[in-house]
Amino acid sequence: MPSWRRFHAQLADHMILIAGSLFMVLPAYSLFAATTHAAGSPVMLRLDLGTGAFENYSRFLTSGYGFSGDVTALTMLWNSLLLGAGFAGLKVVLSLVTAYALIYFRVRFANLIFSVLLLTLLLPLESRFLPTYDVVADLGLVNTRSGLILPLVASGLGTLFFRQFLLTVPDTLLESARLDGAGPLRFFRDILLPLSLPTAGALFLVLFVTGWNQYLWPVMVTSEESAYTLVRGMQFFGRASLPGMMLVVLAVLPPALLVILFQRQVVKGLFDGSH
Repeated sequence: MPSWRRFHAQLADHMILIAGSLFMVLPAYSLFAATTHAAGSPVMLRLDLGTGAFENYSRFLTSGYGFSGDVTALTMLWNSLLLGAGFAGLKVVLSLVTAYALIYFRVRFANLIFSVLLLTLLLPLESRFLPTYDVVADLGLVNTRSGLILPLVASGLGTLFFRQFLLTVPDTLLESARLDGAGPLRFFRDILLPLSLPTAGALFLVLFVTGWNQYLWPVMVTSEESAYTLVRGMQFFGRASLPGMMLVVLAVLPPALLVILFQRQVVKGLFDGSH
C-alpha cells in the first residue's frame, strides 16, 4: 500500500476513535461543567466551566439531606467506599483461598465442588432477594454494613479466575518448595500470593466497580438514611437539581478514574497475570 494511502487510512481510523471518545466523554463532562457554576445559575447541561466548583462541592459534601437532614454526601460516599472495597476485598480473598484448596489439596470431588460453585453464576442476588433478606434479617444485619456486604460475596466468578491462573503455575515451584521444607501455608504466602497479586489487583478493581454501583440490594437491606450509599441516595434529589447532578458526578467519578488509570493492569492481570 502506498504511503499516502496508509496515511489516509490511519487518519480515518484516528478520526473514528476520536469521534467515539468524544461521544462517550462529552455527556459526563457537560454534567460536571454544569455543577461548576454558581448555585443561582440555570440548571442545565453545558460545556463551559464555571468558577463555583469548590464552593458548590464543599457545601454539598457537608450539607444534611434526606427526611431527617442528618445524612451528608460524605456519609454516602464513605458507605459506597466501604461497600465497594469490602465486597471486592472479601471476594478476592475468599476466591483465592478456595481456588488454592481445590488445586493444591487432595479434596474429594474437587471438580464437582467447582461445578457447584459455578452454578452460583446462574443464581445472581436479584433472583434470590427474599430468602437472602430473610437470612440477613434473622441474623440482625439489616441496616448494617455487614448485611450490605456479606450477601454479595458468595460467587464462583473469582474462584474461576484464580483457578485458571493457578493451573498455569509450574509444578516445579511446588516441588522446590517441598525440597526446601516449606509447608502449605508458607508455599501459599511466599510463592503463590506474590504471583497472584496482578490477577488479584485486576479482579479487585472490577469487583470494586461492581460493588460501588450496586443499587437493588442496598434498597432492600437499608432503610436508615445513615446507611445509604451514593447510588441509593439519588432518590433525595430531583433529576434537574444542582445537588442531584453533583451526586451523580461523585457516583461516577471514582470508579471511572480507577478504570482509566489502571486499565492496562486490569487487562494484563485478568488475561496473563503478568506485570
